[in-house]
Amino acid sequence: MTKNIYQFSCEDASGQRVELSSYKGKALLIVNTASKCGFTPQYEGLENLQREYDSEKFSVLAFPCNQFGAQEPGSNEEITEFCNLNYQNTFPIFAKIEVNGENAHPLFSFLTEEKKGLLGTGNIKWNFTKFLINQEGEPVGRYAPSTTPEKIKADIEKLINS
Repeated sequence: MTKNIYQFSCEDASGQRVELSSYKGKALLIVNTASKCGFTPQYEGLENLQREYDSEKFSVLAFPCNQFGAQEPGSNEEITEFCNLNYQNTFPIFAKIEVNGENAHPLFSFLTEEKKGLLGTGNIKWNFTKFLINQEGEPVGRYAPSTTPEKIKADIEKLINS
């Protein structure tokens, strides 16, 4: 079994299928997001990372999810519009998914199996859990919702400068 994300495809917010293998060679920060969460202002920090690092070497990938406190009630179109209006996001926003349970997207089932959370649990506990992916598509880090994007910069720089 391959231990990277390139085996998965996802639907973007406009309904187009995206093969994650199209990101080969890039470091990635995969985040489950929500528009009505106390951590929503992290969109700004995520966008700052996107703009700071060369898009040939790095990208944020946002996956909206409504499983935590129903904090992402909007449609894919409404979510994209919210992000564009409030944060001028330039990174890809994917279609709304589930990250836990029997309907969890296979990508997130893989990520939570590869990178356990606090106390060795796999399940994502809240919005804005972040997974750092190296250029070979392997998960190399998992960060709690309270970990701001700015606190992940050094880990991203190690990857893209290696």
